[in-house]
Amino acid sequence: MRLSVSLWPPPEIVEVLGALDRVPGVQWSVPAQWLVKVRPLGTVPERLVPALAEALADELDGAPAVRCALGPRVRSIGQWLGVPVAGLDELAEAVFAATAPIVPVTHPQPFRADVVIARGRVPAALAGQAVSGEWVADRIALVADRSTAGRPRFEELFRHELRLPD
Repeated sequence: MRLSVSLWPPPEIVEVLGALDRVPGVQWSVPAQWLVKVRPLGTVPERLVPALAEALADELDGAPAVRCALGPRVRSIGQWLGVPVAGLDELAEAVFAATAPIVPVTHPQPFRADVVIARGRVPAALAGQAVSGEWVADRIALVADRSTAGRPRFEELFRHELRLPD
């Protein structure tokens, strides 16, 4: 199954993303797909899920909530279009440290977090639209992507609450 360690933007950020300009002929993602992957894990055997959940729980015990910021501009990510999400560096380091012994890192580093808003052959000219928004992420999850063509479906296999400031 395809797994990632991800967080979900709150409704006010989903609204910001939904207000971005759309042009016809592009495969735009839908709000159900707008998660922020802190660490994509790729295809992982189901038998590793308990070890991943335990490693994340141990590593993130007491970890603080993080302030996330969208933008400043939509960017091209290969053939995709994404909105950068800043503020996740320390959390991502902890997630990578916890999960790399179980699922080795195979994608380019350093990893950059984005909300993917379009897939497929996206014209590079669509990049550059200004976007901004902030939120505090107070939970992170191990997410299984069980989507099929035209039917996004994500399942949280493990959720960890991040500590809010006193």
